[in-house]
Amino acid sequence: MNLGFKKTTCRVLVVSLFALSFQTANAGLIGADQAAGSTSPERAMLLSTLDRSDVVAQLQAAGVDPLAARERVKSMTDQEVHAMAQDMQAAPAGGINTWGWVAIVLIAALVWYYAIRK
Repeated sequence: MNLGFKKTTCRVLVVSLFALSFQTANAGLIGADQAAGSTSPERAMLLSTLDRSDVVAQLQAAGVDPLAARERVKSMTDQEVHAMAQDMQAAPAGGINTWGWVAIVLIAALVWYYAIRK
């Protein structure tokens, strides 16, 4: 082989070795839930919802221990978590659905009709 080719190859290898050595690795402690398997984003969403103070207050008002609810969510299957997360995302924020609006409009129309009529 040519001496120039060998020098060029060595230089490329040295440069690539230095370029690849600057990548860093991070080491740290992980929790037991991460070691057992990564939690799905849906399960994390449900667990974070249980951390909210208004949710805790409603659970306690209904006679449910918030810690028991957290343990129940942790023990749910992935299908149950997926179904519950979809229900939470599809539920109206104010707790009223389309039929609720229809009822409100109907009642308002009846009140208006009888108020004008009298």
